[in-house]
Amino acid sequence: MSRRLAVEADGGSRGNPGPAGYGALVRDALTGEVLAEVAEAIGRATNNVAEYRGLIAGLRAARELDPSARVEVRMDSKLVVEQMSGRWQIKHPDMKPLALEARRTAEGFASVAYKWIPRASNSHADRLANEAMDAAARGEEWAPSGDVAELSPKTQAASPEAAQGKAWVPPSTVPTRTLLLRHGQTPLSVEKRFAGVGDTPLTEHGHLQAAAAAKALADRGIDVIVSSPLRRAQDTARAVADVTGAEIRVEEGFREADFGAWEGLSFAEAKAGWPDELSAWLADSSCAPPGGESFASVARRVATARDKLLVRHREKTVLVVSHVTPIKIMVQQALEAPTSALYRLHLDTASLSTVDWYADGPGVVRSFNETHYLP
Repeated sequence: MSRRLAVEADGGSRGNPGPAGYGALVRDALTGEVLAEVAEAIGRATNNVAEYRGLIAGLRAARELDPSARVEVRMDSKLVVEQMSGRWQIKHPDMKPLALEARRTAEGFASVAYKWIPRASNSHADRLANEAMDAAARGEEWAPSGDVAELSPKTQAASPEAAQGKAWVPPSTVPTRTLLLRHGQTPLSVEKRFAGVGDTPLTEHGHLQAAAAAKALADRGIDVIVSSPLRRAQDTARAVADVTGAEIRVEEGFREADFGAWEGLSFAEAKAGWPDELSAWLADSSCAPPGGESFASVARRVATARDKLLVRHREKTVLVVSHVTPIKIMVQQALEAPTSALYRLHLDTASLSTVDWYADGPGVVRSFNETHYLP
């Protein structure tokens, strides 16, 4: 199923025409989490031109996140929404090339829908546009703040040539590389028990595994480490950080699945207590353990965490220290395999898998379940 993204865009002019700017952001349509922000002052222009430029920049940001997504565009410009929906004619000569560029930018998405929203509901994009105009008035360029990283220049507003449909962006050749490291051994993994959101520590052997993985990763050019918040992952991440000097960032989306009532149980014990529920869980990724979390739900938050990573650390090498389910999901999504593949993949403790993500769409699995460095 295609990923669902929401683009919120706005533009404004202080004088109409006058000093103008736009703001746009991309949200995960299911969680509402902001994945990207873009904004720019565009010199002297009208409100309508600024709004179209915001739309184009928002669509480009969404394309950089997932060029095959289903996109809903939300704007408080009735004019832009109605014209892009095909219900109103485009008569003004300044609008025609911008509308054409927006349509070309939207090509390739699984679907694009346009929705009018009240101005009060578009305050985030409006704030970004005003920040860009304020920065320009100070002689500065707008820069993102908070926890959302700036996108590459090709996601910014179209140049005059791009507005005429003449701009060309070469295909991506430098990927963002994710090294996916499962945490070291724990008491529950030794006994092959469900280990979800409980904060299980590493065993002594697990710490040795983490040290061995760190040694193997020392020369892999790691720029940053992104870790699950759970203790077993953080301890494994720290072992690598001690060797590489890379910063550790905690990402909630990469935590293990919540196995609910099955936490700490063996497969046989879960089957004895919940035979029907276990059969349903094995057959359908949307089924959750009693009081727990379905694989479909985990997949949504992992996809959001991955998208944030790809925006923040574009063309970098990122070590993701996580758990069986999130790592298998990232591999499954890169392969565009069905969710049933999750039940047919095996990951050893402290194993390493590598996936490259290219900005123009594809994910490439380079290795899976490497363990040659382990004691």
